[in-house]
Amino acid sequence: MMRKVFPCFLFAVLGLSTLAVGQTNDDFIARMEREHSGDSPVASPAAETQPAVVVVTEEVVYAELDGKKITGFLARPENSKGLPGLIVIHEWWGLNDNVRAMAGRFAAEGYVALAVDLYEGEVGEDREGAARLARAARDRAQRVEENLRQAWGYLDQEVGVPRTGVIGWCFGGGWSLRTALALGDGIDATVIYYGRLVTDPAKLEPLTSPVLGIFGSLDQGIPVETVREFESALDSLGKEAAIHVYEGANHAFANPSGTRYNAEAAEDAWEKTITFFAQNLRRSE
Repeated sequence: MMRKVFPCFLFAVLGLSTLAVGQTNDDFIARMEREHSGDSPVASPAAETQPAVVVVTEEVVYAELDGKKITGFLARPENSKGLPGLIVIHEWWGLNDNVRAMAGRFAAEGYVALAVDLYEGEVGEDREGAARLARAARDRAQRVEENLRQAWGYLDQEVGVPRTGVIGWCFGGGWSLRTALALGDGIDATVIYYGRLVTDPAKLEPLTSPVLGIFGSLDQGIPVETVREFESALDSLGKEAAIHVYEGANHAFANPSGTRYNAEAAEDAWEKTITFFAQNLRRSE
C-alpha cells in the first residue's frame, strides 16, 4: 500500500504549532502541576502487567534533529511482518521504563510499537523535573513536531507497517491529537488519554482518523466542559469519535507512571483502546 511522505514543514504549514491550538502552554503546564501534586513516576499496575506473549524489544534511532540522534524503544511480536504500527507518546514524566512496558503490552496485542522520546534522553524524577521538561518541549515545539514526523517515517519506511495509530497519556495525549491533525491520512487511529484538546472546529478540520478519547470526571486539568466542547466540535464536522468520561476518575488514572491509578476505569479504558485499534488498524484491505 502506498503511503504518503510528509515534508518536515507540514506542521508549520497547517498552523498546528502548540501556540496555535487553544490555551497557552503555560496555563496547561501549570494545570498539570496541580493535577500531579504529590505524585511521582512510580510504576502503576498498568506498567506492571506482563505482556501476554513473548515480545522482542530494542532501542532504535528513529530520528535525527540538527545532527542529534533520537533513540526510542521498539517493541514487536516475534513475527511482526505486515503488522500495523503504533506511535506511543509518553506522559509528562518522559520515556521511562513504565512507558517501555506499555509498548511491550501493545506489541503483545499484535502491533509494532515505537515509544518515542520527546525529551531527548531526559526523564522527570519528580513533579518539578517533569514540569521543567514539559516547558522545555513547549519552547521547542517545532523540534518536537519534527521528532514525531520522523517517528511516523521510521515505522512507515524502515519497518514497513501498513497502517499507523498514535496514542499518548497526559502530555502525550495532547501530542497524540496534534500528530493526527498534522499527518492527516498518515494516521489511521488516534487515542487520547486526558491530553490537551483542540476545540476550534476550524483547527480540527484536518483530522481524518477516528478518535478514541479517554477522560476522568474529576480531572481539573482537562475539565469535562472542555471535553464536551471537543466532542461537540468533532460532531459538527462529522468526524468519527468515541469519547468516554469515567465518573470518579482523576487525571492520569490510567498512566503507566504515577499514583493516580484507578483500576476499574483503567482496565475498562484498556479494553476500549485495544478494541478501537483492532477495528481501525487490523481491518482487511
